[in-house]
Amino acid sequence: MHENEIASGVVEAAFRVHRHFGPGLLESVYETCLEFELKDMGFDVRRQVHLPVQYRGMQLDAGYKLDLWVNGRVMIEVKAAQEIHPVFKMQLKTYLKLTDNRLGLLINFNTPLLKDGIRRVVNGLIEE
Repeated sequence: MHENEIASGVVEAAFRVHRHFGPGLLESVYETCLEFELKDMGFDVRRQVHLPVQYRGMQLDAGYKLDLWVNGRVMIEVKAAQEIHPVFKMQLKTYLKLTDNRLGLLINFNTPLLKDGIRRVVNGLIEE
């Protein structure tokens, strides 16, 4: 399955979760429910994935944990914040670089309209 097809499924699942709860809950609730929706749709989902840093032939633990990794191809960073801070985008860009993945989605559920809380990061470039 192509990354864009996976991303479309992720966005659909995120809209389901947001329609049910709306904004105002903790990030962990949205993350758990999004994982459930994606698995229910048939995706392979890994949650809270530790991402080591490869440095000089060694795997080093830098404390990175990816929220959701779908089909091993699309990374999802879930937020429930007042606004999307630049550090959130850098976090996702870092994860993409560490794994050689091409596509990530930053999803902030704390928005009245979920479409305003979704950012795509493709090859390290943020699509606004």
